[in-house]
Amino acid sequence: MSVIKLYPSGNEIPCPDGMTVLAALEAEGWALPNNCRAGTCGECKVKVRSGTFDQGFVLDMALSQEERQQGYGAMCMAKPLSDCLEIEWGTADAKPTLFPPREQVPHIVVERLERTPSIVELRLRPLDEPIRFWPGQHMQLGNDPLYPLRNYSMANAPRPDGELIFYVTQEPFGQTSGWLTSSVGVGDVLMVNGPYGSFIGDPAIATPVVLIAGGSGLAPIMSLTEAALRRGFSHPVKLLFSARTPADVYPVGQLEFLTHRYPNFTVEITFTRHPHDANCTTNVHHHGRLPGLLPSITPSLGEATVFVAGSDAFVADCTRAVQALGAAEIYTEPFTDQQGDLSSLSILG
Repeated sequence: MSVIKLYPSGNEIPCPDGMTVLAALEAEGWALPNNCRAGTCGECKVKVRSGTFDQGFVLDMALSQEERQQGYGAMCMAKPLSDCLEIEWGTADAKPTLFPPREQVPHIVVERLERTPSIVELRLRPLDEPIRFWPGQHMQLGNDPLYPLRNYSMANAPRPDGELIFYVTQEPFGQTSGWLTSSVGVGDVLMVNGPYGSFIGDPAIATPVVLIAGGSGLAPIMSLTEAALRRGFSHPVKLLFSARTPADVYPVGQLEFLTHRYPNFTVEITFTRHPHDANCTTNVHHHGRLPGLLPSITPSLGEATVFVAGSDAFVADCTRAVQALGAAEIYTEPFTDQQGDLSSLSILG
């Protein structure tokens, strides 16, 4: 048994032998940023102040050789070797904020919907005590060793019955996504691990909010949106959704409901592979890549909090664009290729 010590707060977290630093922190409710959980993205990279650890396999693109020499480590793969491992994370008054993840919680598929030509919606309900999670987090689905565990964001806010909604995109070389979209059906039982991730909104936010989603990045954005509006968030909430064509826009019914139910909520759609059509009636719509359109859609973001979810490139480009527009605070959730089977926190499976 080792101890993880957080600097500067001095909090100490037990880390059982063989457990990664990230898993130990999450088990005690600490929200260390992370994404791939497989040493490929670098989101959980922190400075190690003292102690030794086994880094495990981590790609150089996630943790460069220079960063390793400077004492940084990827905590999703790092396992302590010394009695105490001190890392730089948080503030002097840092406190646990997450629900500890659970493993192998049985859920039954109660509904399966074809949302777009490539996206299937799966609705799961627990056969055990519901998993508690924060809007914007994700779970792991899979069936090792045939179908590796992959991260999938919930597309709904937490509910008393524990229902989980996932948007699963069929990827050309995705073993797990192929299984979920082609083989899993109503009545099947899936084992769910989670929750994971720190793409969560601060309930204390008191500014206008702009939510930006690319493709299936809409899942965590929908979870955050539903939760905020349902609890009475009164500031303007604008959702900007980038899709290839009108056929790739989903879930239209839920978006229309939120638009009519909450006067402070608006939706605008951008199409990247659809020519301008004056007869298109899908909300307010634009044509082109969203990062380039942002200055005309939202000329100033000086007082706004922005959430961005989508592919690595999409998130990076949108982040630069909203920074240039002066966003007050930015939360991001990029998707990362997980060792050959494309997966994402919001369902690139």
